[in-house]
Amino acid sequence: MSTTEPNRAESAVVARALTKTYGTGAATVHALAGVDVAIASGEFTAIMGPSGSGKSTLMHLLAGLDEPTSGDVWLAGKWLSQISDKEATLLRRERVGFVFQSFNLLPMYTALQNILLPLELAGTKPDQDWLDQLVALLHIEDRLTHLPSELSGGQQQRVAIARALITRPDVIFADEPTGNLDSRSGSEVLSFLRTSVRELGRTVIMVTHDPIAAAHASRVLLIADGRIAGEIENPTPEAISTSLDMLRTDEVA
Repeated sequence: MSTTEPNRAESAVVARALTKTYGTGAATVHALAGVDVAIASGEFTAIMGPSGSGKSTLMHLLAGLDEPTSGDVWLAGKWLSQISDKEATLLRRERVGFVFQSFNLLPMYTALQNILLPLELAGTKPDQDWLDQLVALLHIEDRLTHLPSELSGGQQQRVAIARALITRPDVIFADEPTGNLDSRSGSEVLSFLRTSVRELGRTVIMVTHDPIAAAHASRVLLIADGRIAGEIENPTPEAISTSLDMLRTDEVA
């Protein structure tokens, strides 16, 4: 186990020697096999890899949603293995935001109620200026009284992003955030995520299978066979597709 904490000022998330193993004996699956990664604060990072490569497992461990078999994770300056379950829950509630493919909005709540849900759970009141800024940025001012069933998929995902941002989290984890959207709505959502980095100072970590989506990030981490296989700075869809094809070819070989 590591004994030295990483530089909190520079990194939003750090993983060292991260492993995750499922099953035992002949049924053992090594989902992650010694991953070292650092995500800088204020960066938009995409995680990509072939199916079964370990990208979703990595995101879940970085977000504190699952525990590694071995290794260490620091999230928003906290060493996850050294804090209690209660502290971890508060950390995720107050300093981490989540955006999922399925939106996960409560159907009986209005858009505004869904956005404010994390604050309601924390027993805190919203900052009206921050709320106004978010809904204006996401262009949902005229949808706040609507139920999720009355919103398009793109509008629902914008509400989900506002909910993820309402607590001013250090880090936002997005798991296939455009997976259920058409190309236009998906592009809008990705632009909003990028804006949250550039204009609002957040850190975004996104898992996606889509090279076009990943090209909105400033860096792409490539993962294969449970290990970091490379990275692409200032990615383009073409560079990402080429790298993924090479990873798949290496797996077949």
